[in-house]
Amino acid sequence: MSTDAPYRILVRDLVLAASIGAFAHEHHAKQRIRVNVTLVARIDPGHPEDALKRVISYGDIVAGTQALVADTHFNLAETLAERIAALSLADPRAVRVTVRVEKLDVFAGAVVGVEIERSRDP
Repeated sequence: MSTDAPYRILVRDLVLAASIGAFAHEHHAKQRIRVNVTLVARIDPGHPEDALKRVISYGDIVAGTQALVADTHFNLAETLAERIAALSLADPRAVRVTVRVEKLDVFAGAVVGVEIERSRDP
């Protein structure tokens, strides 16, 4: 893997039970959400070529997202997406992230949600 070229870390279709929603009835029961993350990053050339420490672990993104959802009520899907983006960009190798948060059970026959893209500050 080239040390100059960025690569993408993908977390797709992570379904979690979340306390999310601005309406009173949404504060009493968790609802299913689906999270997708695409993180653009650069490798760390200071580690051997096939070493996990050379890259950002998608396991860390999954575990961090699970912890966020387990511990907090979010009124807005936008707020949860921002927190996942911040978590993903915390690693100095991260360049840019796209986060999609979808609520699966709000409307029959439709999935609703938000998608944001954030970049590391220059």
